Amino acid sequence: MTIGLLIGSVVAAVLTVVWLKPRDRNRLKLLIAFSGAYLLSITALHLLPEVFVKIDPSRGAYFGAFVLVGFFLQVMLEYLSGGIEHGHAHHDSKKDALPIGLLVGLCLHAFLEGMPLGSGGEAHAGHDHSHDHGHAHGHGHSHGAEASQSALLWGIVLHKYPVAIVFFSMLLNNGMGKAKALGLLALFGAMAPLGTLLGGAEMIGQFHRESLAIVIGIFLHVSTTILFESSEGHKFNAYKMLAIAAGLALAGIGMMLHLHPH
Repeated sequence: MTIGLLIGSVVAAVLTVVWLKPRDRNRLKLLIAFSGAYLLSITALHLLPEVFVKIDPSRGAYFGAFVLVGFFLQVMLEYLSGGIEHGHAHHDSKKDALPIGLLVGLCLHAFLEGMPLGSGGEAHAGHDHSHDHGHAHGHGHSHGAEASQSALLWGIVLHKYPVAIVFFSMLLNNGMGKAKALGLLALFGAMAPLGTLLGGAEMIGQFHRESLAIVIGIFLHVSTTILFESSEGHKFNAYKMLAIAAGLALAGIGMMLHLHPH
């Protein structure tokens, strides 16, 4: 299901571009603002607690360092991608040009996002349980781990959909043939599933908290950049605030549903 949703978000983006031919950039910006608010919310409500709750306090700085690594790694990735992760499209004067730097930055971003999806869940929670806590404590953490995995998955899906729309539209608008553009989009779409599969390997999976901390740093950079970008026009900014409120509300509802699963 995880791999299917990750691939499905990119397929949905292709269908959106081909069938609906979206030309109103403001609507896309609202969708990106919604996803940015959702990313920030799940980071605060689910991902940060998953990394920092129930650890030895002396290890807090260790995991905090990985958050910083993720944050500044995203700064470097956006230097390559030009900020397409938060909706910035670029037009190349050379028709059919292959955007190597943009593709590398975007693919690495997606690959890193997918890694914690393969390394989390009950096995990780069980490891913490055997290490630090009693049975009831471990069971509670298992439920929390499942909630954070679900929140992370939907955060990536909601984030990938508008980014894929921007990327695919940009390739077509720059004069690239549809077949070649679809090939590059397929490469991008495969990165998060590949990261998930690699994260599921035992050698990588034992570093679940570290990989999740890196993704937290990435999400913090992407979401705050989206939310704090200024836009012209008071009316648009009002709509943007509504989109942000909707993203916050969706994350909050998801948290309450996981707190009261029955």
